[in-house]
Amino acid sequence: MKIIHYIASIDKSGGGTTEYMRLLSTALKNDTSFSIATGISKDPIVIEGVPIKFFNSNLSRWFSLMNEFHSYLKNEKPDIVHINGIWTPQNWGFQSVAQKQGIKVVVSPHGMLEPWILAHNSFKKKIALFLYQRRALKQSICLHATAQMEAANIKALGYKNPIHIIPNGIYLHDIKVIKEYYGTKKMIFMSRIHPKKGIEVLLEAWRDCYTEDWTLEIAGTGEENYMASLIQSVEDLENVRFVGAKYGEEKWDFLRSADVMVLPTHSENFGIVVAEALAVGVPVITTQGTPWEDLETYKCGWWIDLSVTNLENALVKAFNAPIMLLEVMGRQGRELVKNKYDIEVMSKQMLELYKNI
Repeated sequence: MKIIHYIASIDKSGGGTTEYMRLLSTALKNDTSFSIATGISKDPIVIEGVPIKFFNSNLSRWFSLMNEFHSYLKNEKPDIVHINGIWTPQNWGFQSVAQKQGIKVVVSPHGMLEPWILAHNSFKKKIALFLYQRRALKQSICLHATAQMEAANIKALGYKNPIHIIPNGIYLHDIKVIKEYYGTKKMIFMSRIHPKKGIEVLLEAWRDCYTEDWTLEIAGTGEENYMASLIQSVEDLENVRFVGAKYGEEKWDFLRSADVMVLPTHSENFGIVVAEALAVGVPVITTQGTPWEDLETYKCGWWIDLSVTNLENALVKAFNAPIMLLEVMGRQGRELVKNKYDIEVMSKQMLELYKNI
């Protein structure tokens, strides 16, 4: 069985969707003929043993790009094309070319149909839906959601395609060492630096319940002017630092250095960094804009309705949590990921979906 995944970019700055692509392809490469097609970027990830075809996907060369997609798919002859993400015309173009050749197409919106996302730059999205995106979604053989919450939001928009819920996961073999020592009194944020992530809410809440005992380190990259404005806003806070992006083993070291990880996001279809933090034994604070009710169910974190007040309350609970409680929460988080979010489990579900198609 030959599968081609198309994604606009696999640049390291791409966040959770790029990491998902790495994890899924690593898990499936021995069970399928798995390839990735994507746009050229400055710093793409490397995935050992997975062929990657890079296209110059500049919109100014649209007709040449469509011809290149046609030739590529004609030569590769995949059984299934899986589109990752929506809104970019290139994703729709690749899907359209594939379907004209009779290839079955699966689409994973990856949270891009969530209410907060649709409300952000809504005029542009309405134009895209009218011109191509609504038709592209309806014409896919099925849609892939990563959580029940995402599936419900897709259905609420009127899409009647079959929706298959397969969570994202993490590759537990990547984690060579789990957290052993608690009491660092360090909280971390690790994700793209983007307005969606709720960093302004976090900084306001942090300021309102300021404590000299705890530090906050924010890891990630984002748009230069937005980053500069955030950094300037905390110049008077000695216990808040922006530390840049973390990749590879440095990422795992950074996660293990924390007593708590916070992701105050407005919207995530999954939030892979939550699973990564739990996997190394770090309790998590995140929001009901993510599908992480498991934090409450398995008592390994705090799952809140996003507001400054609610986040303040969660921060204070974390600040006052005894070391022994953090250790117990960390252990329960590791068990949760092991039992429910190992990429090996998730990849078997995805493989079964492909076989059924």
